[in-house]
Amino acid sequence: MIYYVEDDCNIRELVIYTLSQSDLPAEGFSSGKQFFEKCDKVIPELVLLDIMLPDEDGLDILKKIKTIDKMRNVPVIMVTAKGSEYDKVIGLNLGADDYISKPFGMMELVARIKARLRRKQPSSFETKEVIERGNLILNSKKHVILHEGKELSLTLKEFELLAFFLKNPGIAFERNHLLEKVWGYEFAGETRTIDVHVQTLRQKLGTSSYLIETVRGVGYRFKG
Repeated sequence: MIYYVEDDCNIRELVIYTLSQSDLPAEGFSSGKQFFEKCDKVIPELVLLDIMLPDEDGLDILKKIKTIDKMRNVPVIMVTAKGSEYDKVIGLNLGADDYISKPFGMMELVARIKARLRRKQPSSFETKEVIERGNLILNSKKHVILHEGKELSLTLKEFELLAFFLKNPGIAFERNHLLEKVWGYEFAGETRTIDVHVQTLRQKLGTSSYLIETVRGVGYRFKG
């Protein structure tokens, strides 16, 4: 079951109808209060969450989701009219798995949801492998990445993207390829998702930010 928190009745009903017709059972809520009341009874497989809500905004709802043990790993896609990079970065840093900006195409929304649900299966990153690249150490079994001996505080997608880079040093990847490998998209999605995650990763890597190189006209490469 997919839960969609959106105060605009017309948008909410259209999305719920489209998802249901795409074999994705969904239920809509106009407020965070209604949403959490239902979550007490049934935990969703995925949450679509608007930022601009009348009482409690979507970012506050996202913070609460990540503090509830039984909901912490539920994928969250932010659905918002806000297009600024700042809002997207805040949402991703709080643990959102993805975002899609209004107005959006229904087929793209359905494709993103299906891709995200596929990614709920055990990840290829979760192996016993330990990889060391300079002052970075990836321990996939423990699901941690150490930088200069200290554990990095990463969101799930930041971890998976950095782990992918660490496992494939020296190779230049196009943004669409990274979307497919890390996010599971099978189409040319919104590649700004990659740029935002790379930006936050570089901030968290600090003095080692240079390891993620921008390859002009291509995408990104981890300096091997």
